[in-house]
Amino acid sequence: MSETPPSERPSTFADGVRLAIGTLSVFTVRPGVVDRRAGGIAMTVAPFVGALIGAVAGAVLTVALWLETPPLLASVLAVATVALLTRGLHLDGLADLADGLGSGRPAGQALDIMKRSDIGPFGVVTLIFTLLIQVAALSEVTAAGAGPIALFTACVAGRLALTWACRSGVPSARPGGLGAMVAGTVRRGPALAVTALMLALPAVLTLLASIGAFSPVLPAFSGASDGFGLSASYVSPGNPATAPLHRDPATAVSPGVSAPAGEVTISEANGPAGAAVDAGYRRPSSLWGPCVAVLAGLLAAWALRRRAVRRLGGITGDVLGALVEIATATTLVVYAVTVG
Repeated sequence: MSETPPSERPSTFADGVRLAIGTLSVFTVRPGVVDRRAGGIAMTVAPFVGALIGAVAGAVLTVALWLETPPLLASVLAVATVALLTRGLHLDGLADLADGLGSGRPAGQALDIMKRSDIGPFGVVTLIFTLLIQVAALSEVTAAGAGPIALFTACVAGRLALTWACRSGVPSARPGGLGAMVAGTVRRGPALAVTALMLALPAVLTLLASIGAFSPVLPAFSGASDGFGLSASYVSPGNPATAPLHRDPATAVSPGVSAPAGEVTISEANGPAGAAVDAGYRRPSSLWGPCVAVLAGLLAAWALRRRAVRRLGGITGDVLGALVEIATATTLVVYAVTVG
């Protein structure tokens, strides 16, 4: 992928969006002008492409669960959908980076190893364990009733890692290629704005799920825990006795007592969080887990990007692909721990 010759028109915002969709997904779009400005726009809007991929894969997971497919098999189908929608390019980048870093060779030789078409033992092992971690974590969250939203969140986090990996000051390891075109092209302001939006979106979806907005489509959505000892469930008018515990600022109802129909109830779990509730401190239900998971995914991607820049001298397309997969896997794992 080369930059646009000076004789051509400068790129527009639409060119950057087309570049993001065409590079990060399997969806075919009409190519536009490709230059560093378009690359910066593409990396800034990359999380929106992740949201699109996550929505499609989440829909596959939802349909699989609706057909009463076991959570493990449904999770495999969903993760496979993500790989299909990205042509497996991010997974290929992860394997190549593992081979390059695992070789222990100097930067130039490691970059040559990463350019090879074959995959070495480091790449194979890394690929297998990363996919296993993604499937296992998603299966755990799915069994807890929050699988589609968790997958959506993880896909967004994976592409948000690209936005921060291409921040100003991040060098390219090679003079050409995708890394050279997008390295250092994203400004701090747009990166922060997109991050805030992407943190809010999963939280809103989780809140909607906690009040039963998705129950007609997937009843398992109701009752998802936020990972801090509290879970939310919607008491339907037809079944008022669905909440094990009803908490109200003025009154407390013992376990097993039904709550009024149409109310959102907060159920208490064992552990320190339960003590916090008894002490009068109530955390917002089901909102913190997704935010913590996304931030953890970004932190893991930052650590890997820092390691790659130190060893290779900068980022490449393979490094960017690896960041997507690592951020996705980490987000799912933390989601499983906090929400599952």
